Amino acid sequence: MFNPTYAAALTRLSVFVPRAGRDYASKRNYDDLAHVSALSPYIRHRLITEDDVLKATLARHSPQAAEKFIQEVYWRTYWKGWLELRPSVWAMYRTEFQASLNRVQTESGLRQEWEAACKGETGIECFDHWAKQLTDTGYLHNHARMWFASIWIFTLRLPWTLGADFFMRHLADGDPASNTLSWRWVGGLQTIGKTYLARPDNIAKYTEGRFQPTGLASFAAPLDGAPHPARGAVPVSDIIDPTRRTGLLITEEDLSPGWLINQINPVATAVVQTTAQRSPLAVSTGVAGFVAGALADCTARFVDRLGDVAKVTPDTITEWANTNDIEQIVTSYLPTGPTQDTLNGVPLVQVIRPYDAAAWPHATHGFFRFKEKIPALLGQIKGLNVA
Repeated sequence: MFNPTYAAALTRLSVFVPRAGRDYASKRNYDDLAHVSALSPYIRHRLITEDDVLKATLARHSPQAAEKFIQEVYWRTYWKGWLELRPSVWAMYRTEFQASLNRVQTESGLRQEWEAACKGETGIECFDHWAKQLTDTGYLHNHARMWFASIWIFTLRLPWTLGADFFMRHLADGDPASNTLSWRWVGGLQTIGKTYLARPDNIAKYTEGRFQPTGLASFAAPLDGAPHPARGAVPVSDIIDPTRRTGLLITEEDLSPGWLINQINPVATAVVQTTAQRSPLAVSTGVAGFVAGALADCTARFVDRLGDVAKVTPDTITEWANTNDIEQIVTSYLPTGPTQDTLNGVPLVQVIRPYDAAAWPHATHGFFRFKEKIPALLGQIKGLNVA
């Protein structure tokens, strides 16, 4: 479904942009990919960036006409910022998931129910369709994700972390912040006490009658969980030393490294893939293949500016640096999640994109407070005309 190239991302963007205004605002909730951008796999890995998408959108529409789509772009930004200020929530998720996985190994009934849900064999037609669609394509419409998560938690009564992991293993846009916090939101853990209940009439309306489920939970009691941890400090960029021999590390977190190359002129570049670390279970071959293709496309686009390019593993980065007499390894900032976990301990100079540095300090409370900052944030994007 997704060709992992910058050219394919631009094509998808150009096809969608004419619909980013009134059409998106009125039809985005219908479970029909014709009315959404389906750009998230590209944005998640920054094959194209939020800046790219916003500039293209606002070259065609006014900020008012494209307000709903612009807000959706910033939802992902908000989630990432929120988690950066509270990274222990990711650690809590991983710990709770491992406990749920241990239960799966010892409770045969839970294992059977979990396997049936993952295979799309629950007998709930819409849910089973979405499970198979996800594993087949690596994608689900956002509204379908909400319904799916709600049915998983409140109708099937399965641990939410098992569902979040199922998404992380199969979504081409699987993002630690957006995925984890969205599942927490459905279950009433993110906005404390506020849950999302999948209602049959809502599903029937927004699937245009394709599904009319029965037997779904009619009440969604919030899940028990720890209160939000205190906010930490906003992350800041490390300092690049221009006098040191510099290598660039490209990860799947940022595949548009031109902005960083301009600052360092690397003598050598290492490329590392950490997709397998998204889950202790096997990550979809489709997802792994998409990321591998996107990494290859990135190095092909920037090959003339990367110096000698080598594929490395997390364990061989230091060896690569020593072989090339690298004195500092520079990389785009690794947000909270499996890539950061995997490369923890590797001495890296991490630099935060200006887009993130501007937005993340405002992710202190709920999205509605954050979205008040969107006009000012748009005004800070270089080359963007918001008049």
